[in-house]
Amino acid sequence: MVELRADCSRCVGLCCVAPAFARSADFAVDKPAGTPCTNLQADFRCAIHADLRDRGFAGCTVFDCLGAGQRVTAAFAGRDWRTPEVAAPMFAAFGIARQVHELLWYLDEARKRAPDPTLDAEWARLVDADLAAAEVDAARERVGELLRAASERLRAQDDPEHDMSQGTTAVPTRRGETPPSPPRKGRLAVTGTETRRHRNGDSPSQERRLAVTGTETRRIA
Repeated sequence: MVELRADCSRCVGLCCVAPAFARSADFAVDKPAGTPCTNLQADFRCAIHADLRDRGFAGCTVFDCLGAGQRVTAAFAGRDWRTPEVAAPMFAAFGIARQVHELLWYLDEARKRAPDPTLDAEWARLVDADLAAAEVDAARERVGELLRAASERLRAQDDPEHDMSQGTTAVPTRRGETPPSPPRKGRLAVTGTETRRHRNGDSPSQERRLAVTGTETRRIA
């Protein structure tokens, strides 16, 4: 069963190593991609976890890999990024897994709000995806079409419980495209290569999400 919430106790600190940090209000230091944060300990725990905000690392407190970290850690079966030949493929798998798990999160929401066998089929397809070879752009397009269809089904329903004005799912778009603006309340948005969540009470993250684009990690308001 795939997990869509982070469990740091079963991860080798991937979010503290794989992405780059840009010094800002969210991160106290610059950190190159693939370089361990200076606060990461040998047991993969954070030395300043209890004081992250006070020490200038507010960005770390709102990041959620949606379970990608423990999935990749398990897939490497006891090996980790500290072994040179393992680092690159592990970081690549983590980057893919984060995007796949974000798509799974949106599919899961759609399955709850507008159940349909096509959503279940895509869910199963992504759960079984090979993280070393998953085609994320193609998956994003497929999921986008499914979410559009789910959105239309919800709009067609008369039950006020499913009124899309209370929360809508904006779909993934191809790179360079501008998605239509959804309602302001509770919207979910997947745009290009970023995923954003706005004012969603079910969000596993707090306050704001981080987006990893290329090698830089940044906060999304």
